[in-house]
Amino acid sequence: MRRQVMDWLEERTGLETAVNHFLYEDIPASAGWHQVMGSVALFCFMIQILTGLLLAFNYAPTPGEAHSSVRYIMTEVTGGKLIRGLHHWGASMMIVVVVSHMVQVFLWGAHKKPREATWLVGIVLLLLTLGFGLTGYLLPWDNRAYWGTVVTTQIAAKSPGLGAQIERLLGSENGVGVVTFARFYTMHVMLLPLLTTLIVGVHIYLVRRHGIAPAPNDTAPKKKFFPGQVFKDTVAIFIAFCVLFALSVFLQAPLGRLADPTDTTYVPRPEWYFLFLFQTLKFFEGPLEVVGAHILPGLAIGALAMAPFIDRGQLRKVTQRTTAWGIALLAGAAWAGLTIAAMRSTPPETDMHAGLVDAPEWQSLSPEELAGLGHFRKQNCHACHVLGEKGKAIGPDLTASATKRDAAWHIAHFKSPAEVVPGSSMPPLTLPERQLNALAAFMLQLKPGSGASLDSAPDAVVNGAMVYQQQQCGICHQANGFGMKVGPALNGLASRRKRDWVVKHFYEPQMMVPGSTMPPYRLPKQQLQDLTTYLMELPARAPSRD
Repeated sequence: MRRQVMDWLEERTGLETAVNHFLYEDIPASAGWHQVMGSVALFCFMIQILTGLLLAFNYAPTPGEAHSSVRYIMTEVTGGKLIRGLHHWGASMMIVVVVSHMVQVFLWGAHKKPREATWLVGIVLLLLTLGFGLTGYLLPWDNRAYWGTVVTTQIAAKSPGLGAQIERLLGSENGVGVVTFARFYTMHVMLLPLLTTLIVGVHIYLVRRHGIAPAPNDTAPKKKFFPGQVFKDTVAIFIAFCVLFALSVFLQAPLGRLADPTDTTYVPRPEWYFLFLFQTLKFFEGPLEVVGAHILPGLAIGALAMAPFIDRGQLRKVTQRTTAWGIALLAGAAWAGLTIAAMRSTPPETDMHAGLVDAPEWQSLSPEELAGLGHFRKQNCHACHVLGEKGKAIGPDLTASATKRDAAWHIAHFKSPAEVVPGSSMPPLTLPERQLNALAAFMLQLKPGSGASLDSAPDAVVNGAMVYQQQQCGICHQANGFGMKVGPALNGLASRRKRDWVVKHFYEPQMMVPGSTMPPYRLPKQQLQDLTTYLMELPARAPSRD
C-alpha cells in the first residue's frame, strides 16, 4: 500500500525523485563542518518568516497603534514575548551567520571559478539581510526606532545624484511620518521577503549546479549528502536554535518610549551591526559626509564583488591563504574597533524597556487632581479614612463611595459635613474654593482598588503639583492634557531638558529661551525643587482619559 501511494505521487509530482536527488547528491570527501553555515543561514531566514507571520496577527501597522500593539504582543499575547524575542534576536543572528558564511567562503577560496555568480548572489543576500534590519528597525515606533530612522533617511537623502529621488521613495521629504512608516512596513513584510526568497532559490540552484567546493588535491571518492552532511547541518541548526532560544528567554527584546518627534535631545543610534558606519560618519563632516556615508560603503561592496575576479590563483589549503586571512582579520579588526568606539562614545540607553513599564496610576492625574491629593494629606484626612495602606477606618471607604457623588456634593460636604450627612462627626474644611475644587477632583478619581496606587505618589511630586496649581501654570501650559496651549506642553520634559536647566529657566526664562514671554519665578527653594520634581515626573505622553 505504501509503495502504491509513493508510486502515485511519483508519477504525478516527481516528489520521490526530487527528494532522492537532493539527499543523495555527491559531495566532496573533504566536505564537513565548515559547510554548515549556509544551512544555518537558511534556517535563520525561515525563523524570521515564521515569527514575522505570528507577530503580524496582532501587529497594527500604523504609527499611532504600532507601539501599543507591540506592547500588547509582549505583555498580553500568550507566548508573545518569546515570539518577539525570537524575531528580534533572530535578525541579529541572521546577520552574524550570513557574514560568517561569506567570510568562511572567502577564506576557503570557494568563491573562485566557476562559483563567481554564486558569490555575487551571496552579496545580494547580505544586502537584503541588512535591508531587513534597516526597515524593521522603525516598526516598533518607539523613540530609538523613530530617531534612528530620521538619521538613516537624512543620510540616504545625501546620496550623490539620487538623494532627492531616494528621499521621495522613502516618503521622508517632510520628515519621518505616516508615509515613511507605510513604505518601510511594505518593504519589510512584502517586498524584501519576496525578493529574498527568489534570490535564495537562485543561490541554492547555483550551489547545486557547481557543487560544494572541494579541498585542494581532494582525490578521495565522493560521498553522499545524506546522512553524514545532513547530520552535521542538523546539529549546527540545533545549536543555533538553542542559542537563539536562550537569547529570547533571558534577554528581553527592547521597546522604548512611544516615538516623540519633539524630543530633539534624544541621541539616535542604529542597531549594533550598523554602529561601525555610525562611527565612520564622525570622521567626515560637512561636505565630506558623503564619503563616509556612501563612497566608502560603496567601495567596500565593490571590493567584495570583485574578489573572485581578482583572486584567481590556484586553490590552496585554507592554512596557506595568508593574504585572505590578513584581509579578513584587518576588516574584522576595523569593524570591531569602530563598533567599540561608537559604543563608548554614545551615552548608554536608559529607556530601552521603558515602553513595557506600567506608569504608576498617579502619573495619569491632572495637576488639579494631584494637588487635591496634597490637600487630602495636609488636612490629615487619613485620620478617619483609609487610603491605600494609610489611615484609620473611622469614616467610610472613599474608594467605594467617592465616585457615586459628583463634585458639587463633595464641595458641599467639605463645607458643611453635618448638613449634607446628618450625624457626621467630620469637621468642616476651611479651604479656599480653588483648593476645595482640587480636593473634589481628586475624590472623583478614587475607584475600588486605586487607593494604594494613587496614594503612592511621592510627597515632592504632590507638593510640586500644588505649587503648579498655586502659580496657575495651566494658563499657559498643558500637563497630562490639561491646560492651555500658549506655551509648550510639559509632558516629556525630562527627556528634553536637564533638571538644572529647568530650575534656571524659572529664574531667567528669557536667558534660557530668548524671546520667551514667561515671567521669572523667584519661588522659595523648596517650592522650586518640588515644582521641578513634579515637571520631571510627567510622562512622555499625556495619558488617555478614556
